[in-house]
Amino acid sequence: MTQEAATTAELLTAAKEALETYHEVNVDDDGALTLRHGDVPCAVQAMQLAEGLTVLSLTCVVAWDLPLDEKLAQSAAERAGQGLFGTLGVVRTERGMDVTLRYAFPAEGMEQQPLGTLLMLVVSTASQLRGELLTEVEEDTPAAD
Repeated sequence: MTQEAATTAELLTAAKEALETYHEVNVDDDGALTLRHGDVPCAVQAMQLAEGLTVLSLTCVVAWDLPLDEKLAQSAAERAGQGLFGTLGVVRTERGMDVTLRYAFPAEGMEQQPLGTLLMLVVSTASQLRGELLTEVEEDTPAAD
């Protein structure tokens, strides 16, 4: 095993142990971690960007197949500028609009408790954003008679 592979594997193990305090965590065939926070699926990967700089990358799928609505897209964009933990992305597809929250940070050497706290800040932000966006969709959808 190369040093890079050993470092990323060690970092993913630390992330798994930190997250297991809060959630059931699965390890995929490629070593990535997956978990669900409520209805929000998330994945954690580790990569070495340069020697001595290994990062964890957390991606949460906040919502998918939302209506293609400019007001909703604007609301998501405004939230993106307000967040401290992660970058909000909006992707338009043929089925609607998908929203993700991504956060990457150098995590090598972090203790389990602060690592878990940081990861959960991102994951809980994704869940909060999901709730807010779905509420907006419900409010903008006319009630059926």
